[in-house]
Amino acid sequence: MKLFEEYKHPKITFKNHLVMAPMCMYSVDTHDGMVKPFHIGHYHARAIGQVGYIIVESTGISPEGRITDDCLGIWNNDQRDAFKPLVDAIHTTNSKVGIQINHAGRKSTATTEVKNCVAPSPIAFSEDYRTPSELSTEDVKAIFKDFQEAARRADEAGFDTLEIHAAHGYLISQFMSPITNKRSDQYNNPKIFLKELIDEIKKTWPENKPLTMRISYTDYEEDGYDVNNVIEMLKPVANDLDIIHVSSGGITPIAPPRIFPGYQVEAATQIKNELNIPVITCGLITQLDLVSDILENDRADLVAMGRNLLKDPQWLLAQAQKRNKKQFIPKQYLRAYK
Repeated sequence: MKLFEEYKHPKITFKNHLVMAPMCMYSVDTHDGMVKPFHIGHYHARAIGQVGYIIVESTGISPEGRITDDCLGIWNNDQRDAFKPLVDAIHTTNSKVGIQINHAGRKSTATTEVKNCVAPSPIAFSEDYRTPSELSTEDVKAIFKDFQEAARRADEAGFDTLEIHAAHGYLISQFMSPITNKRSDQYNNPKIFLKELIDEIKKTWPENKPLTMRISYTDYEEDGYDVNNVIEMLKPVANDLDIIHVSSGGITPIAPPRIFPGYQVEAATQIKNELNIPVITCGLITQLDLVSDILENDRADLVAMGRNLLKDPQWLLAQAQKRNKKQFIPKQYLRAYK
């Protein structure tokens, strides 16, 4: 059964095919972006549960890059150093760990050390959000440098992979969507934006470590983009990326018209096949039968779970016990699975 088998990528090996999706915990009550004991315990618990690949939640590349004041940050070296015990804890279980670096753009509600939110164009997310300041061409280039520095710190903290957050209506996806990008400079073209961003990140992120990207394959908007548009946007950078993590939505408050277990898998498979790149799929995937269908039929390379692993960090151990695969259960927990 592929779920329990190693996943071998040219740059990394995961001990199985299960991924913990990045999920904001909003637990930095000091508003300084620093890792707290909660974060170490939270992620280590999923590693003890034998999740092969854990992606740490959206982490701001700057104070205004955070989604909220309670989000993690990696814009200074103190924050970098605070991540090291978290990374070390996960590595004790032979799991791999990545970090998702992000700039929230117009969806940022952070106010600590922040004057205003920023975006490609001065269009608010909704009437409940601030109207962002439009980034100048030089501002955009400065943000590229912030991503570059965040990548450097992530490597120094010991992370195995780096995930660029280009989904869910945050800054990068704001540049990708015609709904939010009304610019007149070169960054009106998302292909140029993505290529320059990734080129800057690769200056500090090691070539031997996987560079990944989470994308929304659709805006769910008539005037937005769809999976075919996204594939065209990604073609110029496909060779720069090692894995694509496929999600959807978030550019406006409009929700998907239909959600069901595995509702994002079809788009992930299309991206995998057309770009010839490994993909992670996600979206209400909670049952082993669906996981097996996805992996055994090569519809995706890895399966990510979010809320399911929040509820049950030992989901994988329970599946191993049901199928008499007790060799995957840590010895400290065998008594619980007799």
